[in-house]
Amino acid sequence: MNLFDYRRRETGEVQIGGTPLGGNHPIRVQSMTNTSTMDTEACVAQTLRIAEAGGDYVRLTTQGVREAENLRNINAGVRAAGCAVPLVADVHFNPKVADVAALYAEKVRINPGNYVDAARTFKHLEYTDEEYAQELKKIEERFVPFLRICRENHTAIRIGVNHGSLSDRIMSRYGDTPEGIVESCMEFLRICVKEDFKDVVVSIKASNTVVMVRSVRLLVDAMEREGMRFPLHLGVTEAGDGEDGRIKSAVGIGALLADGIGDTVRVSLSEAPEAEIPVARKLVDYVLRRDGAMMIPAAEAEDFDYLNPVRRKTRAVRNIGGDHVPVVIADRMDLAASGRLKGFKAHPDFRPDYIYCGRNLPPVEEREGDYIVDADVWTGESGTYPAFPYNMLPFMSQCTADLKFLFLSYGALNEEVRACLKYHPEVVVISQSNHQNRLGEHRALVHELTREGLQNPVVIFQQYAHGQEEKEDFQIESAADMGALLFDGLCDGLYLYNNGTLEHRDIDATAFGILQAARLRTTKTEYISCPGCGRTLYDLQDTIARIKAATGHLKGLKIGIMGCIVNGPGEMADADYGYVGAARGKVSLYKKKECVERNIPAEEAVEKLLRLIRENGDDPEYAS
Repeated sequence: MNLFDYRRRETGEVQIGGTPLGGNHPIRVQSMTNTSTMDTEACVAQTLRIAEAGGDYVRLTTQGVREAENLRNINAGVRAAGCAVPLVADVHFNPKVADVAALYAEKVRINPGNYVDAARTFKHLEYTDEEYAQELKKIEERFVPFLRICRENHTAIRIGVNHGSLSDRIMSRYGDTPEGIVESCMEFLRICVKEDFKDVVVSIKASNTVVMVRSVRLLVDAMEREGMRFPLHLGVTEAGDGEDGRIKSAVGIGALLADGIGDTVRVSLSEAPEAEIPVARKLVDYVLRRDGAMMIPAAEAEDFDYLNPVRRKTRAVRNIGGDHVPVVIADRMDLAASGRLKGFKAHPDFRPDYIYCGRNLPPVEEREGDYIVDADVWTGESGTYPAFPYNMLPFMSQCTADLKFLFLSYGALNEEVRACLKYHPEVVVISQSNHQNRLGEHRALVHELTREGLQNPVVIFQQYAHGQEEKEDFQIESAADMGALLFDGLCDGLYLYNNGTLEHRDIDATAFGILQAARLRTTKTEYISCPGCGRTLYDLQDTIARIKAATGHLKGLKIGIMGCIVNGPGEMADADYGYVGAARGKVSLYKKKECVERNIPAEEAVEKLLRLIRENGDDPEYAS
């Protein structure tokens, strides 16, 4: 893979009904119903809405044989309505269900973590090599008959690994690691290769975007080394709803799409299933704009490891670089120039670290925090720092500031600039790009600095032009642009600029949301909430809204909100608290991985969750 030039990964073609995947076909988007799979009419209606919204595939949960058999009626109802969208059965615990579903669905998803292995119970098990080999043999004995049924019925399959449902067997040997996630997948893919079964799609999902991106990168590498070209399904599971769900999904999925990885996408939002489709389509279409861009002549830094990235080593300048969290620079040039900065206050939770005001530094009484001004008008006032364009390098030595910013593009990185950066470690580079593939140029600049042994911190500048009504587009695009740079460890700060009518508070919130989605800087509560499906045991959307309203003031907590047990304790394993559907209208509460109260009536569960948080001292308002 070329880090600097976009090229879609080559894969084999998988036939899924009349909508093939992979090969030269477009990147497909999909969603999943959240109605009971025994309710034929509701499933047909929701499937049609997803298809009308532009969904290429529709997935339905099949937790039992009855549900799998009812796919026949749902499929017939969808076809009778004149819709050809392929149906995908979602199977977790029972291989027999997969056998039945393969008769009536165009594709069947199985989860290696619990298809044959026992579900994850967090038990520590020990296996000898012989015992481990025997377990693999059991998987093959059960999986091969399923492949034969699929072959006979022209049914494709998805090997879909979820981080939250790794088996205790995999955990015993690999631990809770991306390597374990990949091996869980590869065990099944090797059987597919052995059986010459090619209609296979692969997915690895996690609510933790760092785990998800690294696992998929490792999976692609593992498949390449074993000569496999299976197409990939991308998604961030339990991404949540609203703006957070969109930003988190775009950060994770966008990072992989930007490197040409991915053949179908699902944006898992805790909203109506058809609402996922436009978001996924915007994300895919935006990333694909870089296809055919002019080549970027660049070389990879020798110590950079794409599969196991670490943060680039930099020398801290004040609070930028080194071991500091990435900073946020906000643009206020329009307010400063028009005199409207007076009275404007940033949101207290999303207050930028630095504010760029160009040539119009506001009076002291109107300022919030530290300011960046153009170098030729900088006067040395406390709390202000100069920004140089690269053509003002000769004047940098005359400036006494202990922090200086340099706007720089990859094309302008010449010998004079290199020498200046080496002589001035107090300079923070603001990487700019107008290239069709901005990711490639930003990468190229930071890799070249690393190759030269320069340890100046780098802030990534991204520019857009959106109106307030296009806020979702701005969030998706900026998150997608930043994902790979953040996961690669190349970013010491983020500067989002919008030449439009977006509110500054929305831009600030997006910048902080992107950093939190990449697990680099926490500024608010994170909600790990599933999108809901036919397994959901309570009113998911209403519950999420009530929990958010009650806990939104908390800072730095992770709260898992799961509709059922399938991915509950595992997927929210790093959450501080969990709210998991236990039975119809019943909820169990978790502290970390431990279930602390079971089968609470749903109407009482939110209040009991709040009480649990308070009893553990995690609600500062209650403590005071």
